[in-house]
Amino acid sequence: MPRLAAILRLVSLLGLLHAGLAAAQALEDDPTQHTPPWFKNSFLDLREDVADAASEGKRVMLYFYQHGCPYCARLLEDNFGQQVLADKTQRYFDVIAINMWGDREVTDLQGQAVSEKQFAVDMRVQFTPTLLFLNEQGEVVFRINGYYPPHKFDVALDYVGKKMEGETSFSALLEKLEPEASSGVLHQDAAYLQPPYQLQGRDRRGGKPLLVLFEQRNCSACDELHLDTFKRPETRELLQGYDIALFDTWSRTPLVTPQGKQTTARDWARDLGIQYTPSMVFFDREGREVFRTEGYLWAFHVQTALDYVASGAYRTQPEFQRYLSARADELRARGVEVDITR
Repeated sequence: MPRLAAILRLVSLLGLLHAGLAAAQALEDDPTQHTPPWFKNSFLDLREDVADAASEGKRVMLYFYQHGCPYCARLLEDNFGQQVLADKTQRYFDVIAINMWGDREVTDLQGQAVSEKQFAVDMRVQFTPTLLFLNEQGEVVFRINGYYPPHKFDVALDYVGKKMEGETSFSALLEKLEPEASSGVLHQDAAYLQPPYQLQGRDRRGGKPLLVLFEQRNCSACDELHLDTFKRPETRELLQGYDIALFDTWSRTPLVTPQGKQTTARDWARDLGIQYTPSMVFFDREGREVFRTEGYLWAFHVQTALDYVASGAYRTQPEFQRYLSARADELRARGVEVDITR
């Protein structure tokens, strides 16, 4: 009997060892664990970081990430993996990594000491990666909520690195880019709201929450959204819960906003600070903006954003990432396969 107990203890220890090695291997295989060596090794006193960067003619870029984040992996591998983008980033910025769920102490720009995760909440971080660009006074002069592909990320580096935020808008710089390889089509649908665009709740035919899609014709990510993600059965079902309006970000299409203002699509996009296509902006029945996505997203994240607003979960769970994880767990518990990168 003692011998049997010893064997069982050995098996248990071997199991724990195997689990530990597997966890270690998972961390080793996670690209978000391996930031470039040129990221700043900061003590996370952001006042000192801003002053240090300014003394070298640079600015601070705060990179919010989480372990296992596929979009963070793309930023590190596809963007910073290009030498020209890595060199430009180092020339203009000190980059500081902050774990969205981390417990390290951050001294914010008001001198208050908080945890990384509380600082992420304070800075309204909903997606990873989120990049906050600080000027010489520590003010956020630009932010990227989500993943930008390399060609748009390059423009963002120049926009902030060359201190152009006081001269022009980021969207104006994007408008000058060479057209992407794309269908060249704006993917309007007969089920969407039609002109004249009266977007106030009482004037919309469905009285549902409003989803406004800001897109453009030369946009490969817009093609993917409509020709793949929106055609999936799970997405189509979720879209039924919305009144949907689609606008060309650069067009002068007249409309009345959910707040009753007469304007054009171009001017409304500018007023809302739209800087990525496709952007999805969600409004409640009273015309208040309640959520938006403004970076590249795979289908599961698009579907979760649709569910987040339609279900009203945004009212009780202000952190989208927590809702995303909980929804994935719930679907898996029901036997549904979840692949966040498809």
